[in-house]
Amino acid sequence: MLDVGENAPAFELSNQHGEPVRLSDFDGQRLVIYFYPRANTEGCTTEACQFDDALATFQDADTAVVGISDDPVSDLDSFAAEYDLSFDLLSDEDGAVATQYDSYGEKQMFGNTFDGVFRNTYVVGPDGTIEAAYENVSPDGHAERVLESLETEESV
Repeated sequence: MLDVGENAPAFELSNQHGEPVRLSDFDGQRLVIYFYPRANTEGCTTEACQFDDALATFQDADTAVVGISDDPVSDLDSFAAEYDLSFDLLSDEDGAVATQYDSYGEKQMFGNTFDGVFRNTYVVGPDGTIEAAYENVSPDGHAERVLESLETEESV
């Protein structure tokens, strides 16, 4: 995991509409970057829908949300459309950005070993540094936990 206080690695990835999205697009604003393994799977759907349900509250806290997986743009487009998601899902097909964020590597499932995305989340501050890091999160309730931590930071 990247450490709090480190600069967030720059990136440019295509969103579900094939449009480029860069970390620099969020300069001066807080950004939640959540990495998830696979669109349209149970846990990833739960996590995405809960981030979407809380999106207005994140926006009230001047915080944007993006999800990153190694799914192709076409899969992200159908996933976002099916669940009416209002934030960008970014395609990192080769795992290069997830690797920079220590969120990609060897995984095991059902006795098989493969490379894939780890379910990690970062909060990037308005200055481009990591403000919080969440490793190997459970998808259900994660968006609310991130939101609560942002609200706690703001009241300090």
